[in-house]
Amino acid sequence: MNSTTVEPSAALAELRETKTDKVTIVVLSGDMDRVMAAFIIATGAAAMGMEVTMFFTFWGLNAIRKRGVSSKAKDWILRLFGILNQGGADALPLSRFHFGGLGTSMMKRVMKRHHMPDVPELIQTAQDLGVKMIACTTTMGLMGITKDTLIDGVDQLAGVSTYLAEARRGAVNLFI
Repeated sequence: MNSTTVEPSAALAELRETKTDKVTIVVLSGDMDRVMAAFIIATGAAAMGMEVTMFFTFWGLNAIRKRGVSSKAKDWILRLFGILNQGGADALPLSRFHFGGLGTSMMKRVMKRHHMPDVPELIQTAQDLGVKMIACTTTMGLMGITKDTLIDGVDQLAGVSTYLAEARRGAVNLFI
């Protein structure tokens, strides 16, 4: 082997050394089951001592919106879109079998019976564990979501470059 050839195991070891114990999760979906999965992974990683950043964009922003709070966007179309796109962690629909809310209600009942935390509880646990939450400013603007409609504890309002800077250092990067 010549001096310019790198063994695959050496390249993997070098890559591992450059990555931190950091997890980033892009939360694109506003579906209850997908948001739950994102928060379960986030809290599990944080409980293991990993640094976790969650980046909420598009429908995922609904998970970190206050329920029933209307947008104060200046543009009437954005304000209307914000009203039609109600958020709230406890009001997210299932990705499948929603059935106008019936399936979601049944799922919540089963979860409670099995002592499974709901999305608001998972959010609180994530915050308690120091999970960093970033709301995407670009999609906030597109969807008529303003800072005052977000829950307390959202750490930052930022764009994709902030997420990419976080993800670049991450050992685990997920898109949910």
